[in-house]
Amino acid sequence: MAGIFSTIEISGSGMSVQRRKMNVVAENIANAETTRTENGGPYRRRRLEVTSDSEKIPFKTILRESQAGLARTHKGHLSAMASGGVQRETIVSAKAREVEAGMDEYRLVYDPSHPEADQEGYVKMPDIEVINEMVDMMSANRSYEANATAISASKEMLKNALDI
Repeated sequence: MAGIFSTIEISGSGMSVQRRKMNVVAENIANAETTRTENGGPYRRRRLEVTSDSEKIPFKTILRESQAGLARTHKGHLSAMASGGVQRETIVSAKAREVEAGMDEYRLVYDPSHPEADQEGYVKMPDIEVINEMVDMMSANRSYEANATAISASKEMLKNALDI
């Protein structure tokens, strides 16, 4: 049973990361033409850096407690557990952090009529390609859907196991 709940937890973590990625991409698209921010200069593109986050679950302790009756009936039962041979289950979840582009990442657009144009008529625009952002959005959406499908499959397996 712990495996099914682990898959739900992992998929939920993935859904959270993909939702956050869609928010970052939407913010990038909304600010693709922003030439002046509160900090000065053009909007800087943000992206999400996703890594794994391992947290240990005390599976060994739970298993020992649930099998204590069997271990006491015969000293040969569960000898691997008594000697510490059972390893903890590791659940890997995703974690993400926003990374902002550097101050020097922008593109110059010639538009002398723009209020933010320099003496030569160039405007510093955010280095955001809307097409690339849309591809990132579609990718995040598909990953979100895949995680939702995995959760549905896990719930169905759990329901079928309870029906046995």
